[in-house]
This record gives sequence, C-alpha cells and structure tokens, in this order.
Amino acid sequence: MSIRTLVRGGLVITAADEVHADVLIEDGRVAALAAHGSAAAEAWTADRTIDASGKYVIPGGVDAHTHMELPFGGTSASDTFETGTRAAAWGGTTTIVDFAVQSVGHSLREGLDTWYAKADGNCAVDYAFHMILSDVNEGTLKEMDLLVGEGVTSFKLFMAYPGVFYSDDGQILRAMQRGASNGGLIMMHAENGIAIDVLVEQALARGETDPRHHGEVRKVLLEAEATHRAIQLARVAGAPLYVVHVSAEEAVAELAAARDKGLPVFGETCPQYLFLSTDNLEEPDFQGAKYVCSTPLRPREHQAALWRGLRTNDLQVVSTDHCPFCFRGQKELGRGDFSKIPNGLPGVENRMDLLHQAVLDGHISRRRWIEIACATPARMFGLYPQKGTIAPGSDADIVLYDPHAEQVISAETHHMNVDYSAYEGKRITGRVDTVLSRGELVIDQREFTGRAGHGAFIPRSTCQYL
Repeated sequence: MSIRTLVRGGLVITAADEVHADVLIEDGRVAALAAHGSAAAEAWTADRTIDASGKYVIPGGVDAHTHMELPFGGTSASDTFETGTRAAAWGGTTTIVDFAVQSVGHSLREGLDTWYAKADGNCAVDYAFHMILSDVNEGTLKEMDLLVGEGVTSFKLFMAYPGVFYSDDGQILRAMQRGASNGGLIMMHAENGIAIDVLVEQALARGETDPRHHGEVRKVLLEAEATHRAIQLARVAGAPLYVVHVSAEEAVAELAAARDKGLPVFGETCPQYLFLSTDNLEEPDFQGAKYVCSTPLRPREHQAALWRGLRTNDLQVVSTDHCPFCFRGQKELGRGDFSKIPNGLPGVENRMDLLHQAVLDGHISRRRWIEIACATPARMFGLYPQKGTIAPGSDADIVLYDPHAEQVISAETHHMNVDYSAYEGKRITGRVDTVLSRGELVIDQREFTGRAGHGAFIPRSTCQYL
C-alpha cells in the first residue's frame, strides 16, 4: 500500500522557482503542487501530512562523483555503499553516481558487475554508475556501446596515475570518438600524470616527504595543461567533455575559453576546493595527510575564480569526489612518503550544507544552490526530471531544510565511516531536517528511519545538457 503524503507550508525551491507551495506525493512520486492556502491545496487529503512551515522544501541532492568501497593505494575507501548512502541521506543527498572500475586486462562488464554486487541491497538512497576505463582497446570500445544501452552512460578516463588508471592520448581519443558515436559522456581527470611522477621522484630524492609536498608537485600548470589537452582531443573527436574536480584558476580559464568558442565542455568543482586550501595540507604532525586528494588543494587565492566560475556557469556542478580514508591506519600509510598517502576526502554528508552556507556568504543564490547540487548534475548525467527537481511526475526525493538551524561540523556527529572531518569545527547555518526518498521517510526530523536496500539502481539516459 502506498502512503499518500502531503508536505505543507514550506518554501519550495528549485533551480527555476521559489514558491510557497504544498506538495502532494503518491506512489513515490510528486503528484501535484499548489500554492499554499489555495482552494486546490486545501482540498487535498493525505494519509500523512508533514509540516514544512519555516523550512525550505528542496529536491534531494544529486552527488555525481562518489567512490564507495574504492580500492586505492593498497587499501580501500572506508565508506561502504551502506554507510556512505546513509551519510548522504543525512546530508540531504538522495542520489549518488558512483564509479565502477575496470581493471587493466579485464572487461568493462566484469568491473561493472563487481560494483553492482557491492551496491545491490545495501544502499539507503538511489544510485547509478559511471564506468572508469583503465584499459582502452577494441573490446572495451565495443563494450561502451552495450553499457550506454543499459543506462551507464558516462565514462571516466585518467591523464594521471601511470600504471594504475592512466590512459595515453591515443586511448583517450579513441574513447572520445566512441562517446561521440554512442552518446556516452567522457569525464576526465585532467592532470599530467607523467610529469607529476617525475616531480614526485625528485621531491622524495630531496627528502621532501611531508603531505604539503603532495600539493607542490601536482602543479596548477599541469592541471591546466591537461585540461587544455583534453579539450583539444575532444574537439578532434567531436565529443562533449566533462572535467572532474577542477581546482585551479588556470584550469577554469581553459574551460571558459572553450565554452566561449561554443564547445560542449563542462566542469565540476568540489567543496574542498571552495572551502579548504594548502593551509590545511601544511598542518603539523602529519595532520595535513587528512587533506591529501587529487587534484590537490590549492592556495586560497584560487577560490575566488572557482566561485566566479560557478556564478558565470563556466563550472556547472559541485560534486564531492567523496573517497574517505581513515587517518589512523590508512592516511598514515604515507608517513615518511607523501606519495603513499591514499588520495581522497570525506564529504558526501557536508555538500548541501556547505553550499547553503555559500548562499548566506553571498557567493551564490538559493536557486543556483539547487541548480549546481541537484538539477544540473541530474541533467548532465541523464537523470532529469526523475531526479533533481520537484515537479509532477518526478521521484518524490524531497528534503525539508531548516535555513536557520546552526551546527558545527565534526567527526563526533557525522555519519560517514571515517575518523576525521575535513571541516572539523566549522560553524554553519542551515541543516537537513527531514528527507524523503521516492516518498519514503529516510530521515524524519533528524532521526534515521531508512534502511539498507531501499535505494534502487537508476539507469540513466545520455547527457541532457547538450
């Protein structure tokens, strides 16, 4: 039996509108919206009424870049699909798009099936997959067509990590050409990994082993160069391009220049680049290891360019690149050698709150908050309007958000399976109160009422942003 739910009295905010409206939910979907107090809304009856007075009613967040249970650097990301999706729900995110990994010498199908098995029956909220290509050859190029057919419509390649994920320019071009023909969107980790490896070797030879050197060797110019090269390869292939975790002013400039030419080039940044900096990497007593991720944190002056890119739409999406490793026993693997620190930060629970704080700080508008965190990621990856908005027919993924509640971010109170917070002690205003996923209460007034296995795999159509 499906429960008919009425969300009454809140300010409904989507990427397009802000309106005081009541939302009627039936069979897991939004059935109707009507102005609060209108005759239509007053006539509705429901099995359950949720009072949203004084709160925002927003679409559930879509985090298009997570790594649950990712094997990396001799260890594995500390969040499982169960713990990671539960933390996502606590943070107002109701859909994640995670990365299935093809291992070198193996098929895409093997990699994808491995990730289906990890996630199936374990997720508290809905999920989809991108595919990481580690081994581009005739066989895997053909497999790309099959994956697009089953709703895995984006493929990530790496210009970094030689010997692990790295693809050379020829492999990248071939994958882009295939994407141009089958509709798959190519996602790029844009850093010149070959040059970076030289700089790592030289730094270690000089005895420069601390976490801060991770940021120093992964130079801004090597991100910009790789971004430029990826754009030119995409132009040659006639393919759209999505650059992940853009961290620096120079890389934003490359994207902006391409977009000014009318090219279908898109960029994502992450909260860590907007709120953290090399100051964190320099924290003493190896504490800087907590902040090692790639692309690395940059000097604070790059933040203004990232915020500007989000306002001008040269950057379209904020995802987390959530890939947590505990400080004890995992990050510590790199004591005495920064290149052995597992790369990644926790953040899936913090994104919606940090971006709301950015609204209060004057960086973005309320509707832009919803656009970069919900609507555009859904459009970019073929999930809209099922996800990313509140409209008749959309999945009832709805968050009641209290814009006045104050909180202090801390590892003591977060729900991610990691022993530190990248934002420890940060005071912010705004907090998730209640979360519905396909009409089911997952968080009810700050109490978790969801369950592993509620979350469903969502096949995606191709990019809707072209």
